[in-house]
Amino acid sequence: MKNIFKLEDSQDFINRITLLSYNSQPVWGKMNVSQMLAHCNVTYEMVYDSIHPKPNRFVKFLLKLFVKSNVVNEKPYPKNIRTAPQFIISDERDFEKEKTRLINYIIKTQELGKNEFEGKVSLSFGKLNSTEWNNMFAKHLDHHLKQFNV
Repeated sequence: MKNIFKLEDSQDFINRITLLSYNSQPVWGKMNVSQMLAHCNVTYEMVYDSIHPKPNRFVKFLLKLFVKSNVVNEKPYPKNIRTAPQFIISDERDFEKEKTRLINYIIKTQELGKNEFEGKVSLSFGKLNSTEWNNMFAKHLDHHLKQFNV
């Protein structure tokens, strides 16, 4: 698994993102490329921006019990896996804006580094270690970049 906190690995993700174009077509799934980039940005919005509501205690308990282990482990996501409602992007998005946002989030995460994420609290899963954060970031990016064949 790539390590989002390592410069060369984060640069690899960025290089793959720059291979995308407005006309890139998915190998699977319903999202167009702009929606996919916006979808990937949600993960970072939950870390850096206060625009998504915090789940209530019951929902957070269910997420930790049934979802967390699949999100933070190293096992790749299967194609067409279901996603949480806040990750569903159904409206049209600006390709260049979403691409730039995602690249900037990756750069920011890499520059902040592994230590910044050690024990950091996730909106949905509670406290995570830096390996779990990395797995969540890297696995999600890799899944969707493969979805668009880059």
